[in-house]
Amino acid sequence: MTLKDKVAVITGASGAIGEATAHRMAEAGARVVVGYNSKAEHAEAVAEGLVGDGHRAMRIPMLETDGIRAAAAAVDAAYGRCDVLVNSAGFTRMVAHHDLEALDDALIDAIFAANVRGPFATIRAFAPLLKRSGSGVIVNISSIAAITGTGSNIAYGASKAALDTMSLSLARVLGPEVRVMTVSPAAVDTAFVPGRTTAMVEKVAATTPLKRVVQADEVAQAVMAAVVNLTSTTGWIIPVDGGKLVG
Repeated sequence: MTLKDKVAVITGASGAIGEATAHRMAEAGARVVVGYNSKAEHAEAVAEGLVGDGHRAMRIPMLETDGIRAAAAAVDAAYGRCDVLVNSAGFTRMVAHHDLEALDDALIDAIFAANVRGPFATIRAFAPLLKRSGSGVIVNISSIAAITGTGSNIAYGASKAALDTMSLSLARVLGPEVRVMTVSPAAVDTAFVPGRTTAMVEKVAATTPLKRVVQADEVAQAVMAAVVNLTSTTGWIIPVDGGKLVG
């Protein structure tokens, strides 16, 4: 898997999946932009810990279109190119599905803004650079919750379903210069969902055919496969779910 001379931008790269993806891409030879929203110190540490050189941390505020466009311009100024964009940033909270009142309007709006509008705004800003690459790839990190209707709350699954559909549309309009793929993990043992414990993740994993928790690096491996190996594939969803969809 080689990404030599390529530039990869990863949003949410201070999170577990984004960080694992950054390491995988750096090991493959890419120069990595470690995107973050508020965790600047951790993002800097991630960038410094990557093998190779040319990496940097950069604020990519998912809810601020002007800031996203400024980040795209900064990548163009620094590198003159962007070959890979991974949208790993997102937001959710634990709300029991039966508790409809707890899923209030403000939380619904925040979830859809972060998980749908943010990735779209980022793709829109980076599309000219990705098209210029001639073989650009976008990978959106979704969730099996989009298909199963499970997950941290009802709005979260719905937002990821919207991301899946949006990815199909973008694959159609951005080709042939840019491929668009979606990677959909089941519950990953990370701190992404506030209030979700390891025991809760293990309980879900026990219901799958593989009966083990999905690790962040396994999601990163799927991202790498989408970027490097599946060169004739676009608009497709890759599950990383321990077989949950068939179990």
